Amino acid sequence: MNSRRLFERLKQGHVRNVAFRDFVVVVERFGFRKVRQEGSHQAFSRTDVAELLNLQPVRGEVKSYQIRQFLRLVEKYNLQLENPP
Repeated sequence: MNSRRLFERLKQGHVRNVAFRDFVVVVERFGFRKVRQEGSHQAFSRTDVAELLNLQPVRGEVKSYQIRQFLRLVEKYNLQLENPP
């Protein structure tokens, strides 16, 4: 799915049934990089964001509360979606 379109859906509150892989692409397009993985838990960070973003897939989907945490970070730090490479 297109990252920009998925992000717009997430902002509108559609946080259920989101494929984990698609969400990770959105997170990375916001400049986060995977810094650690322990089992199924993956931690993402960004140099100008104090908090870590922890994600864990459940049956191939991202947890709704983790999407909401990500959206709060985007708003708190006024992050912008980067252009694809």
